Amino acid sequence: MDSQSSFKKSNLRGEGTSYSGVALARRVGDRVPPHSLEAEQALIAACIIEGGQESISCCIEGKITADAFYKPGHQLIYQSLLALYESGTPVDEIILADHLRAKNHLEEIGGHAYLAEITDRIATSAHLPHYLKRVRDASLLRRLIRASSNAIEAAYAGQEDVDQFLDLVERDVFRLSEDRISDSAKPLKDTVNDAVNLVNRMLQNKGELTGVTSGFTDLDKLTFGFHPQEMIVVAARPSMGKTSLMLNIAEAAILPRGKNAKPVPTLMFSLEMGADQLAMRLLCSRARVSFTKLKDGFLPAEQQRDLVRSASELKEAPLWIDDSGHLTILELRAKARRVHAQQKLGLVVIDYLQLVSGTDSRAPREQQIAEISRGVKAMAKELNVPVIIAAQLNRESEKERRQPRVSDLRESGSIEQDADMVILLAKKKDTNDEEDMAAPVVLRDLILAKHRNGPVGSVTVAFTKNLTRFENYTHTEAPAYQS
Repeated sequence: MDSQSSFKKSNLRGEGTSYSGVALARRVGDRVPPHSLEAEQALIAACIIEGGQESISCCIEGKITADAFYKPGHQLIYQSLLALYESGTPVDEIILADHLRAKNHLEEIGGHAYLAEITDRIATSAHLPHYLKRVRDASLLRRLIRASSNAIEAAYAGQEDVDQFLDLVERDVFRLSEDRISDSAKPLKDTVNDAVNLVNRMLQNKGELTGVTSGFTDLDKLTFGFHPQEMIVVAARPSMGKTSLMLNIAEAAILPRGKNAKPVPTLMFSLEMGADQLAMRLLCSRARVSFTKLKDGFLPAEQQRDLVRSASELKEAPLWIDDSGHLTILELRAKARRVHAQQKLGLVVIDYLQLVSGTDSRAPREQQIAEISRGVKAMAKELNVPVIIAAQLNRESEKERRQPRVSDLRESGSIEQDADMVILLAKKKDTNDEEDMAAPVVLRDLILAKHRNGPVGSVTVAFTKNLTRFENYTHTEAPAYQS
């Protein structure tokens, strides 16, 4: 095989990098890139022996893609394993062989004989983390060699804009570093401790719910709580307080009121805000302390005591926050499954849907959103928990100066299809915008626009701006019910 075709094949494995159109077209010193066929076989065997689900979720969380395998046949096998995993099909040697045959890849990988050779490689999946690390490390080294060699070749070729060239080199090396996985779901007590340190620096029966409470009495009367396997979409225009509402719901779940109420272990994915920011916002909201005043460094002694008391409550609360960015739906599901295996969850919160990445970046965004929506619903069913996910509305309701509708969900109608509940957060009808901006406390509508298992309707909540907190609104009229 000539050097040019060798380079093209390495590029097909996803290891190629180019600068200003200059690409490495030869192997450095004709040396074989780092790899371990034995570790690749053992990793694939572990996925087959275990039945696919848990092992493949570990691989996804470990950022193992098909490109991480050196042998092309192993890439094809792993792609089939991912496809079976995504469809929820259990894996064994026969099912995998049938899938490879359907894709016309069975003979290409060596047929039944090679699959049998792989599965005979190990007797147990107990050492999967070791095989995973060896495969990932070898893949990272190959990519580093490729990026470095391309940079050397491009440097020899000369560059008109050296600053831009260096920026591209730094970007590619940084991407390699980003691919190293780390456990990013942290117990809330860790981030609350950071929030408390920051505060110190700044200062020196009847009708009982059958599901998880939202914290809003009128909404709970409509829904009777959020139930296992439900996908609940909370949608609004930007800056309406989606994150605040999601935090208030999470707070109500982990710190419920009532004598017999038990905390609900909750996992929150925050793709927009960091865990420390969320912890600080949750701490101030719980203590009813204005973050703006807190930043000034002067608080009455009573409010300081409220912060300490709230911090103590939150440290013991069963909330985990994962603030990883650029998660695909498969990675998100894998992380949730791992946390659920360690601590049985009762609620998953995702903020927000449009920030989740599609598995195929080349697909139209609507297809990606549809895939994400299906994945969220599948996760709710698999973990047997309610999953609440924030989403954005398009501009139509603002243009027409009306209350939002389910059809205003941005980018895909599949969200409406998959959701069991759709809750739209909106300003009160005929709200004066200037008065709304000036008022410290404003009224908002929570419009239950879709409810697969019950009535729809609208309830009113109060939003206290300086606390970024939604609360029950006391009024004499009952919430509007519709059948």
